[in-house]
Amino acid sequence: MLSKSEIREKIWKLLEEKNIASFPRPVYGRIPNFKGAEEAALKLSETKEFKNAKLIKVNPDAPQRPVRELVLRKGKILLVPTPRLRGDFYLLDPSKIDNYREASTISGFSKYGEIVDLSSLSKIDLIVAGSVAVTLEGDRVGKGEGYSELEFAILRELGKVDENTPIATTVHDIQIVDFIPTEPYDVPVDIIATPTRVIYTKRKREKPKGIYLEYLSKEKIEETPFLKKFLAQRGYKLS
Repeated sequence: MLSKSEIREKIWKLLEEKNIASFPRPVYGRIPNFKGAEEAALKLSETKEFKNAKLIKVNPDAPQRPVRELVLRKGKILLVPTPRLRGDFYLLDPSKIDNYREASTISGFSKYGEIVDLSSLSKIDLIVAGSVAVTLEGDRVGKGEGYSELEFAILRELGKVDENTPIATTVHDIQIVDFIPTEPYDVPVDIIATPTRVIYTKRKREKPKGIYLEYLSKEKIEETPFLKKFLAQRGYKLS
C-alpha cells in the first residue's frame, strides 16, 4: 500500500507526464489544476446537491476556480477561505458582483468579497474541496498541509456543517485511486465530479466532529493565524 506522500507524487507525475496538468505548472506540491476542470465543474453543477444549495464553500485552489464562477453565475452565495488560512473567510454575493470570472480568482476574493464572521453565517449547504487523489469510498488526499480538514473542523465546531453536509470534489478521472490511508481528522467526500461523470461515493467513514487538537502541532497552530485566533477565542489551551 502506498503512503499519502507516495500517492501524491504518483498523481502529480502522471498528470505532468500525460500532459493533463494545466496552469499553474508544474503541479507538484499543489492541488493540481487539470485539463477538463471546466467540464468537471459543469458536471457538479448538474447535481441536486449543487442545485439545491444556497450557500456553498469552495476551496481557493486553481482547479476549482470554474466551480466558484458557476456558484456565482447560478446566483448562489460563495464562501472562500484565504489560502492556507493566512487571513479570514470571504463571502461573495453574486447580486453585488459585476464580473463573476474575476471574482472567482484569488485576487478577486478581497476585491468583490466581504470578510465574514463565521458565527454569523447560516448553515452551509455544500462544500467543494480540492484533491490530489480520491477513492470511490470517498477517502481523499490533498497537498498535505491539512487546510481543508482544519476549515471543516472549524465550521463543525461552529455548527455550520454536520455529518449530513455534502462534500464534493472535482478531479480528473486519473486522480481516482484504489486506496488512500486515513486519519480520524481526514474529511471524506460524498461526490466526485470528473470531466466525464459524477460519482456518489460509497462512504463508510464518518466526518470529523470538530478540531482534534491532539493532531495539531504547536508549529501548525502558530503558522495558521486564523486557527490560532479561533482556538484562543474558544478557550483551547495552546501551551
